[in-house]
Amino acid sequence: MNRVILQLIAVGVCFAVGQALQCYKCQIGLGELCITTKTTCDSGEQCFSGVGKAVRYMDIKMKGCLKVAECNQTKDVTFPSSSSNSTTLYSMTKTCCDTNLCNAVPGLPGTSGVSLALATITALFVANILV
Repeated sequence: MNRVILQLIAVGVCFAVGQALQCYKCQIGLGELCITTKTTCDSGEQCFSGVGKAVRYMDIKMKGCLKVAECNQTKDVTFPSSSSNSTTLYSMTKTCCDTNLCNAVPGLPGTSGVSLALATITALFVANILV
């Protein structure tokens, strides 16, 4: 009996260790808009949220997985990248975190109340239809 329990624990630990980190991914977002999907990171990567400025005035955002060595850094992306007369397209600071879906966008002021009200109205509407 003890042998079976130990085997079950060993299998559970293997699944827990082998489980990859889940993050939100957004290729590029402008202002407050960043359409996200879920993605699975590779080994040695963490979730990141990036914020920056494009052409010095437009707010941009990115999310996804990033190698740990590249976390918490600010980088300039230039075009063309090999020319001495290159122009900076955008500058972005990427901040990492290491738990599942930790790079979520915090709610905008006032949206949580609106979301709760909408959920309540929808639930009441469905309950009236079902009764």
